[in-house]
Amino acid sequence: MQVEATDKIKAFDYDPRTRIVFGSGSLRRLGEISAAFGQRVLVVSDPGVVQVGHTQQGVQSLEAAGLDVILYDGARENPTTANVESGVALARDFSPDLLVGLGGGSSMDCAKGINFLYSCGGEMQDYWGVGKASSEMLPMIAVPTTAGTGSEMQSFALISDSDTHVKMACGDKRAACRVAILDPDLTLTQPTQVTALTGIDAISHALETFVTTKRNTISNFFSKESWRLLATHFRTVMKNPDDVEARGAMQLGAAFAGLAIENSMLGASHALANPLTAEYGVAHGQAVGMMLPHVIRFNAVTMESFYQELHSSLDSSAFGKHRDSKESEQLAELVEDLLTTAGLETRLSSLGVDQTHLDRLAEDASTQWTGRFNPREVNPTSLRLLYEKAY
Repeated sequence: MQVEATDKIKAFDYDPRTRIVFGSGSLRRLGEISAAFGQRVLVVSDPGVVQVGHTQQGVQSLEAAGLDVILYDGARENPTTANVESGVALARDFSPDLLVGLGGGSSMDCAKGINFLYSCGGEMQDYWGVGKASSEMLPMIAVPTTAGTGSEMQSFALISDSDTHVKMACGDKRAACRVAILDPDLTLTQPTQVTALTGIDAISHALETFVTTKRNTISNFFSKESWRLLATHFRTVMKNPDDVEARGAMQLGAAFAGLAIENSMLGASHALANPLTAEYGVAHGQAVGMMLPHVIRFNAVTMESFYQELHSSLDSSAFGKHRDSKESEQLAELVEDLLTTAGLETRLSSLGVDQTHLDRLAEDASTQWTGRFNPREVNPTSLRLLYEKAY
């Protein structure tokens, strides 16, 4: 492992909890892998994944291994406490030995939420924060069908309060998945818009985790490799969605970014994105991607050497016409180019955001937990200026 020249070697406690099984067709191994954890399996998925047939393939693999299976298909985008509670009611009737989250980040997060309440009791709000699980939790296997959130490699579940719509980050090492099955074939059915949004989300994870205040040698290793994989292959999957090799690179890149998040947290781009999603319903990948270039420019005041290192990890041809400005500016402009390639908006005004609401949005952004890990301190004033630049 190469130690980053731009940072001191900080103390860290790296506890790899998740086995990674990667490869085309690896979903077929779900039954074989699951059998080691018990007889009764609760599969958590969503209607879209069920419709394209991936969930049934997973269920068939489990049943072929002689396991008893029940399906909860109530996961929804940005899963809520109500979604989790419905799944918990099913789990209590079924008494599973193992949970399988099969779908996008929402299915995996919903499965983790179910695990918290089924294993430890209480309400989802009781686990808002870090390390609040009161007992051991059921083993869980994650099977992502998108390349974006990296939830399969994290011990956090993002669950929205059904009443307040506040997104709660509930994390505990005991909630980490035992196994992540990464089958790039499953991502071939992603709609173009989903490929775009999840890909940009993963890219934001790679770029933010590399500079957070909690970064360390381990997280930077994963961030940098994630960035290389994602930036190199994103345009390919947008232009040629049937390219399985590029899909696999994106899936690995997203997983590595998830590992980076687990060890370094995120930054101001996510703090700015969450209020846009909560108040205006802006898709997370769109919101965080739009804010990311402006946060890169903001952070470059103190983090230019880090952005230089990320810049040097790509071939110079990746930057096209932007080769004469400083490296952080080239990275920011590259992100903007990738947003355009993905057909996403680059201005808040294009999303119907009311400019008179920027003060309120900035106040909300200043309360988001990810902002505290940004390498340059943020407050309502600086966050409002970033919204203005994006407007």
